[in-house]
Amino acid sequence: MALEVMDIAPDDWPETLKKAIGSAGSSPVQWAKFCQQSGADIVALRLMGTHPDQKNKSAEEAAKVAAEVAAAIDIPLVILGSGHVEKDTQVLQAVAGTTRGKNCAIGKAVEENYKTIAAAAMANDHKLIAMSQLDVNLAKQLNILLTQMGFDKERIIMDPMSSALGYGLEYTYSVMERIRLAALLQNDPMMQTPIICDIGANVWKVKETMAPDAEVP
Repeated sequence: MALEVMDIAPDDWPETLKKAIGSAGSSPVQWAKFCQQSGADIVALRLMGTHPDQKNKSAEEAAKVAAEVAAAIDIPLVILGSGHVEKDTQVLQAVAGTTRGKNCAIGKAVEENYKTIAAAAMANDHKLIAMSQLDVNLAKQLNILLTQMGFDKERIIMDPMSSALGYGLEYTYSVMERIRLAALLQNDPMMQTPIICDIGANVWKVKETMAPDAEVP
């Protein structure tokens, strides 16, 4: 189980979450330490501040934060971009370099930028998170493309996308089931990589998690 850290203080989180994190939320390093002390198995650093619609922080700024967080904890570290494909390409290249030797899992590599991010991960001894759009065939194809460019299959982590409520949840785990069935029953090596579920960010997009008790159905 990973606990998430952001490089900027979240201003759209409910007060319950902000209260739980307390003053640690103002510093990604202190936040990461707080997560480790709280019993997290993994820290997931999300570089949301680099998104052009947020703080538009530079790749160099993000790389510095990632290095500081990596040095501050002694549990595994996942480093995620902001979800902006073009900016993530720049950011994750820089991050891979400043965290070299920390054996992080960086991502997310998608069809549009996987070559650049995978090359940076390979050069700096990191694992790679490969994300596809809720489709078994697309997940397999991306893994094949990564291995064809020389990336070790044992260092790939699949993100078939996650959701938090209703139909989306049903659809998500049915895709994951099909991936695992292909891995186990068909012995498909491209489907045998670990799966990461990036649930936290999706949970707080669902209106029911943000609505007051009076509005709960």
